[in-house]
Amino acid sequence: MATFDPAELPELLKLYYRRLFPYAQYYRWLNYGGVIKNYFQHREFSFTLKDDIYIRYQSFNNQSDLEKEMQKMNPYKIDIGAVYSHRPNQHNTVKLGAFQAQEKELVFDIDMTDYDDVRRCCSSADICSKCWTLMTMAIRIIDRALKEDFGFKHRLWVYSGRRGVHCWVCDESVRKLSSAVRSGIVEYLSLVKGGQDVKKKVHLSEKIHPFISKSINIIKKYFEEYALVDQDILENKESWDKILALVPETIHENLQQNFQKHHNSLQRWEYLKKAISCQDNTKNDKCGPLLEWEIMLQYCFPRLDINVSKGINHLLKSPFSVHPKTGRISVPIDLQKVDQFDPFTVPTISSICHELDAISINDEGKEGNEAESDIKHRTRDYKKTSLAPYVKVFEQFLENLDKSRKGELLKKSDLQKDF
Repeated sequence: MATFDPAELPELLKLYYRRLFPYAQYYRWLNYGGVIKNYFQHREFSFTLKDDIYIRYQSFNNQSDLEKEMQKMNPYKIDIGAVYSHRPNQHNTVKLGAFQAQEKELVFDIDMTDYDDVRRCCSSADICSKCWTLMTMAIRIIDRALKEDFGFKHRLWVYSGRRGVHCWVCDESVRKLSSAVRSGIVEYLSLVKGGQDVKKKVHLSEKIHPFISKSINIIKKYFEEYALVDQDILENKESWDKILALVPETIHENLQQNFQKHHNSLQRWEYLKKAISCQDNTKNDKCGPLLEWEIMLQYCFPRLDINVSKGINHLLKSPFSVHPKTGRISVPIDLQKVDQFDPFTVPTISSICHELDAISINDEGKEGNEAESDIKHRTRDYKKTSLAPYVKVFEQFLENLDKSRKGELLKKSDLQKDF
């Protein structure tokens, strides 16, 4: 794969926006079938340009308008905001207080840096295959709840391009939700609470909510391999002291002594489970599975950025945007293959532009009319690169949105016939 050089970014972006960006699918998504008048026209886009120049309240009439502007500006980053009461690019002409965010997808942002207190392989912006499992578990847990507990159908999961994942819930009813309801949903999905100074961040009560028990069942599938082997969370005194802080002090001494007699995290975890079991508990401390689950949840449960989900006018990085530090494309994730998703094989802007160059050299001499070839290029160029399977995932998502919309329209027309 071609290595990414940030110095080449301006030139690569020109080619990407001219030949590879999937404009038709992107417009089809945000236009939502053109059912609501001016829905696309009232949507805010924000562009971050070279040298961190930041332009908010961009809006466009149609796909062609959006294309022209993106090819003119070549943004380093694209963010998507809310659908407003007026066109965002005219917000200065609207009288004070009248310009309001009205609708937006319900979005979730999960960032690996929020797990720095529990991952041992990397920190801050770095990720590796050993900690990526945290994102796999997060997608599985949050997606199951959105689908089964809330009944949301249209969930687009997207890799951020560096160290996290985003989710866009696009059901029509969800896009209309108030900020208060969004807060309630994200609150329901949050378990790990407390800042850096709080050692014990998960507290379970005797009655376990089904959402928690189902989340624990998902974590159990990954816990041994992820926490005890890859992260080796009981490897040495420094690492096991963090776990002792989560269990009653009455058993600390016993654990300290016995952990030294065992050889690895797997053995120490088995011993820990015995030591906290309820038959040995004479002090009425919390014991048994509850304690075990609290540790598992603190180390593995999704950590959401609550503010991103709460605010209707909050911006979130767009799918198919390019990450300016890694050069990776922000690509949709196939929910059928979450366990196979590997952020390190996601195409970079350099790799797909090189693939395109190689094809273009082969195609030279075959093309006739310049204008005609440009149109042909645009409709199929990404298909010749490693971006193609990710656009396919996106198209499948759009297909389901369309089916849903047609189903709703049929229902409405049938209801009207009944009157």
